[in-house]
Amino acid sequence: MDLTFVPDASGGKPLYEQLYQSLARQIASGSVPPGGALPSRRALSRYLGLSQSTVGAAYELLRAEGYVRARERSGYYAASMEPLPGQRGRAAPAPAAKREQPERFDFSTSATDGSIFPYQVWAKLFRQTLYLRPELLQRGDPQGDAELREALSAFLEQYRGLRAGPDSIVIGAGADYLLSLLLQLLPKNSLVAAEDPGYNGIYRNCERLSLRTLPIPQDEQGMMVPLLSQSGANVCHITPSHQFPLGLSMPIQRRGELLRWAAAGRGRLIIEDDYDSEFRHFSRPLPALQGLDAGGSVAYVGTFSRSLAPSMRLAYMVLPPALLESYRESGLKSGETVSRFEQQTLARFIAEGYYARHLRRAGGVYAARLKKLLGLLAQIPGAGFSGQQAGLHFLLTLPSLSESELTERALRAGIRLHGLSEYCREAKAPPSTLVMGFAGLKDGELEAAVAALRSAWGL
Repeated sequence: MDLTFVPDASGGKPLYEQLYQSLARQIASGSVPPGGALPSRRALSRYLGLSQSTVGAAYELLRAEGYVRARERSGYYAASMEPLPGQRGRAAPAPAAKREQPERFDFSTSATDGSIFPYQVWAKLFRQTLYLRPELLQRGDPQGDAELREALSAFLEQYRGLRAGPDSIVIGAGADYLLSLLLQLLPKNSLVAAEDPGYNGIYRNCERLSLRTLPIPQDEQGMMVPLLSQSGANVCHITPSHQFPLGLSMPIQRRGELLRWAAAGRGRLIIEDDYDSEFRHFSRPLPALQGLDAGGSVAYVGTFSRSLAPSMRLAYMVLPPALLESYRESGLKSGETVSRFEQQTLARFIAEGYYARHLRRAGGVYAARLKKLLGLLAQIPGAGFSGQQAGLHFLLTLPSLSESELTERALRAGIRLHGLSEYCREAKAPPSTLVMGFAGLKDGELEAAVAALRSAWGL
């Protein structure tokens, strides 16, 4: 009988358990015929190079689970059993996992630099909150703690020009989570227009909720409003301050067109996704579209994932009156998805001025890093850039290679990159264009990272 076993050397499971699982699969698949005798402990241990105690422990598990029957002074025999669903016939060996180089440099758009997180201040505020506020162990307000919503209201009015009273703010565990809740408040027959190219998460969320989506092309100012008007959509999702992934900033004229589109139809809604508006490298952050809206037709979604840390999963949305009423009537409790200790720590972090200081410091670090990275990449013949005025990513175009050649060669060198076409639905991506995130790189890595890219690309 040809029993096979390839141990996993990673140390995730003990050898006896690995052997038990391997033999169980072979018996269940029919590779070991019913009634067939298994090798003795001594014979199998010698054949596989394992200890007799390891083989014995595996055999005892097989006996306990009913895969084999033990006969005194005779040995172990495979039990008679029907093959499990999907395992009829001899089990095919699992394909070998594709091995790639360990990731060396991170050009993703979601990473941040953990070294500039304000550890000492955050730890001090968190400890004080933990020890002095034991009542935070109880459930809080379903919309989020009032202190955090009040601090956010004042901050958003001062820095983003929002009309956001504390009662209109909803706290939740991440921007995608809140975006999903927001979409659930829409009529079931809604048609959601989204930027093309644009954020794939809006399409995924709509698909999960069985909402129809429609990609709308963009020009150099953002979503093309005449096409939006012709589409029949009653909702549009946009990233006007720093369009993802093109990096455009929507001018006031186009913002006015969008607001007029929303005002022209009953129940129309604009979802303003302000995912990284805190960082503008050459000017003050642009006022939010929500602050220009006098008709209650803009819902605003923001997050601390880019400005503080992705793992915090702390985000907020500002709802217009009609949607806020729907949110409360639905009984949703998004505020309970975030620890009250973290909410209260963040409330103090904002109210006591630490967040504004952190943004100034982080903005300076990222602006300097961007400038150095662009200088290094500019030495590559034919390199072109766009979208670098704000945020934590930009577009790099290298016409000497195709997009797939750029991404695949980099991947083989252990460098993960994303091509612009990954974010296109119906739009045709400019050729040879990459979406380059830079926040996850360290300043000391920039020269080595660009050198590794140039080596991989042969440029």
